[in-house]
Amino acid sequence: MANVHTILELRRQRANVVKQYEEVLNRHKEEKRSLTQEEENQLDKLHNEEVSLRKQIEREEYLEEQNKSLAGHENRFMADDKEKAEVNKDEYRSVFSKWLTGGVEMLSTEERNLLFSQRSEERAMSAGTNTAGGYTVPQGFYNKLIEALKFYGGMRDVANVIQTEMGNALPIPSVNDTSQVGAIVAENTAVTQQDVTFGQVTLNAYKYTSKLILVSMELLQDSAFNLEDYLAKALGVRIGRIHNTHFTTGTGTSQPQGVVTGATLGTTGATGQTTSIVYDDLIELEHAVDIAYRPNAQFMMHDSTLKSLKKLKDSYGRPLWLPGLAFKEPDTINGYKYTLNNDMATMAASAKSMLFGDFSNYWIRDVLGITLVRFNEKYMDSGQVGFVAFARADGKLVNAGTNPIAYYQNSAT
Repeated sequence: MANVHTILELRRQRANVVKQYEEVLNRHKEEKRSLTQEEENQLDKLHNEEVSLRKQIEREEYLEEQNKSLAGHENRFMADDKEKAEVNKDEYRSVFSKWLTGGVEMLSTEERNLLFSQRSEERAMSAGTNTAGGYTVPQGFYNKLIEALKFYGGMRDVANVIQTEMGNALPIPSVNDTSQVGAIVAENTAVTQQDVTFGQVTLNAYKYTSKLILVSMELLQDSAFNLEDYLAKALGVRIGRIHNTHFTTGTGTSQPQGVVTGATLGTTGATGQTTSIVYDDLIELEHAVDIAYRPNAQFMMHDSTLKSLKKLKDSYGRPLWLPGLAFKEPDTINGYKYTLNNDMATMAASAKSMLFGDFSNYWIRDVLGITLVRFNEKYMDSGQVGFVAFARADGKLVNAGTNPIAYYQNSAT
């Protein structure tokens, strides 16, 4: 079980690794020479150790938060109508699990009616969007799947994520009133009218599939095998990966607009910086974003880019990358926290390899009601049953012309 002592010990170990890393860097700078191959290898090893410890810390902190959340709900009273709703949810989940393992043929008439009634409600809210033969996953299954989505990429950790019951086009208003200012008026003088101009972006509901997942009959018949957990994780992994790719670099045509696609150019590396970045580039990138967005701003990059940044220092010889050593304190680059996203481009000629800005201006829209389809006979000759999930989502950067997110682009040559 996660606990504060474990997290503090891991942070102590991580701080020690960072100290060793810095000592190696300082040694070659003080001696005014290039890194030896042995030092390069040592830095790579320390980098990997630091990444491993950071991931352990993140997992322990996540578990600590979940334990606290569960403990806070243990003594909560339910109203009578809510208790009834929970009973219905539990009943639906029980029938859904029975359908997963045995199919419709294993259900009683009453149980079939319960599944069909839920599907009818979903179709009434969003006509024509559910898949024939499939059933809406229960809330517990949905929550597990959403948790699995979050483990891939990082976009869901920083974006503004909303959920809607229906899949209709959803307009998001935007406004740029930055050029307007107030005024002094004389007594009994009419106030000058100045209308605010509103714009909008529209979030759609693109239909995603997990593709086919096959489960053997032996596993289905094994009472010790938690099919629901397995499917939720497997579906979340597959859909999560394609979601994060599109939320990062999607074209915006017949798919979500990625945050990189919607961002504006902040600065370009000087000639020769096809695979590198310097301190001055970071300063230029930060100041390419309006000061109004910087209090909530952060960097986003591929892990390989972070590795390069760990070796940079400012004009006073201080490392730009600093680990968060206190409990829940994030790592920072030049004072700003960062998110790793391996769907970002690695540094290469003309690559948009780093973002900076307020990522809450990127909106992700999930449509509630994930549908799961079970294929009973199609793969029976190989002793397997197939499952496919369908989910709808969209994402787009809401930019009223104030450019809340900017990118660094490596030089072309």
